[in-house]
Amino acid sequence: MTVALRDLAPGLRLWSRSATVDAARARLGAGASIGSDPAITLIGSGDYHHLAVLLIEQAAEPVTIVHFDNHPDWVRWAPRWHCGSWVNQALRVDRVAKVVTIGPTSADLTRPQLKGANLAALAAGRIALFPWQHEPSRVWGRFPDGAGHRYEDGYLVWRNLAQSGSVENSRVILDEIKTDAVWLSIDKDVLAESEALTNWDQGQMPLAAICELISAIGTRKRIVGADICGEYSEPSMANLLKRIESRVDRPRRMPDRDALARNEAVNRVLLATIARAAAS
Repeated sequence: MTVALRDLAPGLRLWSRSATVDAARARLGAGASIGSDPAITLIGSGDYHHLAVLLIEQAAEPVTIVHFDNHPDWVRWAPRWHCGSWVNQALRVDRVAKVVTIGPTSADLTRPQLKGANLAALAAGRIALFPWQHEPSRVWGRFPDGAGHRYEDGYLVWRNLAQSGSVENSRVILDEIKTDAVWLSIDKDVLAESEALTNWDQGQMPLAAICELISAIGTRKRIVGADICGEYSEPSMANLLKRIESRVDRPRRMPDRDALARNEAVNRVLLATIARAAAS
């Protein structure tokens, strides 16, 4: 099924007013609960990642969001509906128990408090964060240890997934998922440019590692829904402030035919992997 949002797209891209989000919610049928057969929604560019919340709102039971991304998307001072702050909005959904974020390598974790990080949710255990690879993050104040980090002499020292094997990574991450139901939210910018090309700075998590974790989740939990974003889309902005943010905050790229073909191939692998995991 395809939901037409093209007329709303300029207002939704990067960030959105609540009225535009409400219009999108009405079209997505957010009042209906997710059925027994999980739906996988292709959102498009990562500029629209915040639309995932409108899908997650449909969950009929408590869920844990397992979030693959090169960015934590937890900025507290961004607009309420923003692709860089949507995790905070998701945590306001009654049935969302926790967000487990997997794969960041971005500078968002360098002095995160200066960049608006929601470290309060990390400290409270509402967010668990597992970078693929990142140096310790300088912070002010003490923070309790978590599954993905420990506090040491003014730094959050991360448990980098790149330094452990797939079996150990699966064990630690599954231990953080207390609900039976899981929602997968995947931004392909978690991948290296050799595997996919997106609008944002990209990470280093291999596609194979993502698929291994999804398969492991499917053996122990019920996958009730998933969304995938991270398509390349020409960053054409009607709004002046959005044009400024787009120029300042991300690399400028021009994909060729081969790059777009890689994106499509990744989508097919993810769709097949999620479908198998949901059926297992």
